[in-house]
Amino acid sequence: MIIKPRVRGFMCVTTHPVGCEANVKQQIDYVKSFGAIPNGPKNVLILGASTGYGLASRIVSAFGSGAKTLGVFFEREGTADKPGTPGWYNSAAFHKFAEAEGLYAKSINGDAFSDEIKQKTIDAIKQDLGKVDLVIYSLAAPRRTNPKTGITHNSTLKPIGKDLVQNGIDTDKEIIKSFTLPAATQEEIDNTVAVMGGEDWQMWIDELADADVLAEGAKTTAYTYLGEKITWDIYWDGTIGAAKKDLDKRVIDIRSKLATLGGDARVSVLKAVVTQASAAIPVMPLYLALLFKTMKAEGTHEGCIEQVNGLFRDSLYGATPILDDTGRLRADLKELQPQVQDKVNALWAQINNDNINELSDFAGYKHEFLKLFGFEVDGVDYDADVNPEAPIANLL
Repeated sequence: MIIKPRVRGFMCVTTHPVGCEANVKQQIDYVKSFGAIPNGPKNVLILGASTGYGLASRIVSAFGSGAKTLGVFFEREGTADKPGTPGWYNSAAFHKFAEAEGLYAKSINGDAFSDEIKQKTIDAIKQDLGKVDLVIYSLAAPRRTNPKTGITHNSTLKPIGKDLVQNGIDTDKEIIKSFTLPAATQEEIDNTVAVMGGEDWQMWIDELADADVLAEGAKTTAYTYLGEKITWDIYWDGTIGAAKKDLDKRVIDIRSKLATLGGDARVSVLKAVVTQASAAIPVMPLYLALLFKTMKAEGTHEGCIEQVNGLFRDSLYGATPILDDTGRLRADLKELQPQVQDKVNALWAQINNDNINELSDFAGYKHEFLKLFGFEVDGVDYDADVNPEAPIANLL
C-alpha cells in the first residue's frame, strides 16, 4: 500500500508506519546522545504511552535510563487494507528498538480508565517487574467512563464565564478567521474535569499502592500546560484549565500517599507543542505557528522529546529540581520568557491572510503536525509500497 496524508480539520485520517518508526528512531537517537541519566528510574509505568509526551517519557526512561517499561494505551492496529493509528505504529517501533537493545518492553492496549485495565496492569507488574519506581500519567482522551459510577463523561473545549471570539487559523483553508465559542455550562465544566482532571490519576496511584506494586522512593508525575495570556481564555481559564487545576488539587493527596514510601508526586508543566490534542484547540495552531517563529529565532525551540529529556535530567532526577511556588516542576520557562511572549503578542496583532507565512512559522507547524502521523519525516520514501500491518509481539 502506498500511503499519502489526507488531512481533515485537526486530524490526519491516514498514517504512515515507516514514517512513524523513523520518527521514533530520531527521538531515541536524540536521548542517547545525552548519555545515561544518573540515578534514573528502573521500572516505569507509562499511562498514555503511545504519542506525544507519554511516548517521549517512555523513550527517555528506556533509552536514557535503561529502564524496563510497561506502557498502557488505547490504539487501533493496522490491517491489510487500512492503516492503524499513529500511536499503534509508534508503539510497534518502540518495541522493535527496545527489544533490539535487550530492554524489557511490554504494553497493554485498552481503556486505561477501566478497572479491568488497572488490574491487568497490576498483574503484569507483579509478574514481571515486582514494583515500579516511576508512574507517568499522560492520558489524553475526549471521554471517560468512571468505573465506580458507570457514568460516561465527555470533555469540551470552551471558555468559562463568557462567550469567546478569538482569532485562529483555519488549517484546511490556511486563512486567519474568528472562532466563536460559547461559555461552558457548569455540567460541561464538571464533565471536562471528570475526563481530564486528576481523579483517574489518583485512582491509579491508590490502586497501585494498595496492590503493593510501588517501590520505595516511587515517583509519579502528570503533565499540564499553563501558557500565557494569549491562550488563557480558552485554555487555563477555560474548561481544560479547570481540569488541569484539578491536577494541582489532587497531587497534594497523591504526594502524601507516596511520602509514606519516601516517594514524591508532582505536576510537571511542559511547553506548547503540536499534538493531536492541541491541534483540536482553535487558538493553538496560530499560537504555535507564532511561537515556533519566535523560539526558533531565539534558538530555544523544543518539541516533546527535548522537553521530556530535560524534565527527567533537570528535575525528576536532577539534584536541583526546577520548581515553581506551588510545587510544580517546570520545563516550560523558555516559552514564557518575556521577550518571547512580547514578540508573540506583537506578531499576533499584525498577522493576517497576506502575511501569515511571513510573520508565522505555519509551515513549521504543518510539518510537525504531519510528523505526528508519520509524514514528512527525513529519509522516508513516501512513494514506496509499505505494509500497514505491524504487530506488537509483547502486547499483553
